[in-house]
Amino acid sequence: MGDGATLAGLDIRAFDEWLAHRSPELRGDAPVTAELLTGGLSNLTYRIDGGARPLVLRRPPLGHVLSTAHDMGREYRVLSALQGTRVPVPRTRLFEASEDPATGVDAPFYLMDHVDGDILDTPGDNARYTAAELRTASLALADVLAELHSLDPAQIGLDDFGRPDGFVERQLRRWATQYEGNRFREIPELDALLERLGERLPETRHTSIVHGDYRLDNVLVARTGTGPRIAAVLDWEMATLGDSLTDVGLLALYWDIAEIADETGAVVSAVDPAAGYPGFDELADVYAAARGIRMPELGWYRAFAALKLAIILEGIQLRYDQGETVGAGFDHVGAMVAPLARAGTRFLEEVRS
Repeated sequence: MGDGATLAGLDIRAFDEWLAHRSPELRGDAPVTAELLTGGLSNLTYRIDGGARPLVLRRPPLGHVLSTAHDMGREYRVLSALQGTRVPVPRTRLFEASEDPATGVDAPFYLMDHVDGDILDTPGDNARYTAAELRTASLALADVLAELHSLDPAQIGLDDFGRPDGFVERQLRRWATQYEGNRFREIPELDALLERLGERLPETRHTSIVHGDYRLDNVLVARTGTGPRIAAVLDWEMATLGDSLTDVGLLALYWDIAEIADETGAVVSAVDPAAGYPGFDELADVYAAARGIRMPELGWYRAFAALKLAIILEGIQLRYDQGETVGAGFDHVGAMVAPLARAGTRFLEEVRS
């Protein structure tokens, strides 16, 4: 816990005073305290304690922030729309659109309830669960994604949340723009991957709400009497309406990312078959069965996921070099960029036998 004076991106004393006037029912009777939960790679996330209930505050990262990224209003809107659906999300409490220093945040932010659960991020996190429980949680992850993609956006007020027509082409242009905004060195492999993706745009077969960053360490896993479940899906900053398979391809990339990270020696995932995790083919089968579809070839979508992650990591490396990241572990993220680009090229070359 911090006393509020030294937390980057949040002056807890000013925030406490603001909250007491804005939403006294959330503040309670005692001053609140804050703890930084995540920083640097995406939006900054803080746990807020001492109020009427434990809360989570989300705000954009500090420093070099690309246009269209880290839109707090969009994230708050999709979380609010998903309340009451079969996609588990934290309950939203309030959204503040201003960049008023009096809030203690000096940026748009929102508050939501804290949800109990575990984030399975590294191999060490697996020790809390048996092999059978990790398998159950993995298949539940695929089921929840199918639930998300099965929702009718119009029925939950998200019919205007994006434009599915031409989605993959626009996404590729958007990430090319992001890449130019992050560019601070030459990476020929990434340039080549971007070009090849543009030459092989797939025909969209399934559209839906897409999360945009759906992976194991963006959900909370909790135990129940009948086994583990997905307690909440987090980090909706990239959500929109679009091609469902972009989520599936990204989940596939992250599921097997340890193979790519072997080139750098980094430990980047909890997913370990020896611990009980099933192969991604089994997750794909569960997803396809839940949606009643035949799973198409994912090579382009996995390659596009590799491109996105490479560009994101390049941006993180740039912010780290400029001294604008919050938290530890960002000093060598740029080392993954070229291996990801090479992996993306391999995915494009794969042909289902």
